[in-house]
Amino acid sequence: MNAPSDAVSPSEPGVLVAETEFGEVSGEEGTSRVSVEITLSRPDRLNAIDWEMLGELDAVFDRLAGRDDLCCISLTGAGRAFSAGGDLKSYIELQRDPVAFPRFVADVHRVFGRLRDLPVPVVALVNGVTAAGGLELLLNCDFAVVGRRARIADGHLNFGQMGGGGVLSLLPRVIGLPRASELIFSGRFLSADEAVEWGLAIRCVEDDELLESGRTFARQVATKSPLAVANAKAVLQGLWASNGDLLSALRFERERNAYYCLTSEDAPEGLAAFAEKRPPRFRGR
Repeated sequence: MNAPSDAVSPSEPGVLVAETEFGEVSGEEGTSRVSVEITLSRPDRLNAIDWEMLGELDAVFDRLAGRDDLCCISLTGAGRAFSAGGDLKSYIELQRDPVAFPRFVADVHRVFGRLRDLPVPVVALVNGVTAAGGLELLLNCDFAVVGRRARIADGHLNFGQMGGGGVLSLLPRVIGLPRASELIFSGRFLSADEAVEWGLAIRCVEDDELLESGRTFARQVATKSPLAVANAKAVLQGLWASNGDLLSALRFERERNAYYCLTSEDAPEGLAAFAEKRPPRFRGR
């Protein structure tokens, strides 16, 4: 990703990465797996997303894409925001550039979209203010858990902007067109409970339990076949994105199932472990 040549790199990293280990490496049953927690870390700017932060996320995704010990990714924000969206101050200059601005929006689509393509579940742990580009980032995750203080909005129209990073396409698919329209046109914030009621998040937890809720889910995924997980996500995301007809969707699922079950080592290992009453030892092959 190439930002404009006069862009200045931040003195502190805008994206922090931490790992939690499961399985043999941490004294637990099962093959060793790693969960990664990604934190947007510009709390003084409410974790506003600019070209530099996009570049950092892109580099993190590059590193994660090649790891065979990865079981789950969680995404959260430092301070009182998940992400307030794009850096509006930078837009003052960026939106005057007919070449750079469309390129920036294209990079948003590409980098955020990588979350859907990663072969492990990606969970948004929404810890506070989430708006505009922050909501678009959430929508590219597999699901979200919200902390009690979370507040979620689109908000583009509040500042004379319009959604361009995916919210106008993705939000109606998640919560339905009427609710998406109300949220976009009003610019209002949903409470954490409303976000769950509307289907933007699967549950609300206390703020100090948010990170642990992600680790609990990752620990569950760590016991599964990584190859089966990757195939299941590919079907879920592929069919959701294509929005195709039911017969085509069922055929795609059937074909992917047959390929995995007939060619992998993990499928027969799961059956053998069940028959022998022992924990399975999945290798992702």
